[in-house]
Amino acid sequence: MALSIAVVLESLEQISQLQQQLNSGQLDKSQLPLKLQAVGAGALDPKTVTALNPALARNARQRSMARWLLPFGFAAGMMFTFITNLDTFAFAGPIGQPLIGGLLGLGSGWMGSFAAAASVTGDRDDQVRTVCNRLTEGLFVLLVEAAPGQTIPWALIQAAKPKLVVRLRED
Repeated sequence: MALSIAVVLESLEQISQLQQQLNSGQLDKSQLPLKLQAVGAGALDPKTVTALNPALARNARQRSMARWLLPFGFAAGMMFTFITNLDTFAFAGPIGQPLIGGLLGLGSGWMGSFAAAASVTGDRDDQVRTVCNRLTEGLFVLLVEAAPGQTIPWALIQAAKPKLVVRLRED
């Protein structure tokens, strides 16, 4: 199970110390290293981090949905043209008519990817809002992401005396 948390600390020095401790504290080098990102003044801009920006997450969802909906929309548009025997686009001939139907289905799939991506609200919006509020207060955030099956060293994180620890994602 992948886990992503945000650790809120007071200074960038505390963030860098915790990053060093987390990187050096990993005893089993056969595992993937924890993914660490510092966010705040002097580090990454929170608007560029997908975990903290709902618009970026929505765009990623839309692209993912489009990968599936566009080909299926094209195929459904062609099939609809063959099944119904409607001559809506008779001027295009027997080959062009299903292609136009497929292109219309492709467009429908593209519009559907936007609608589907916008209709899904993040279940962690309150947590993200809490972290973003701490950033506007001048605090700093360290995003820690563990791969599936990897554990986060909670003892090291608690030793840093964070202001707040928020679970952002748990897959």
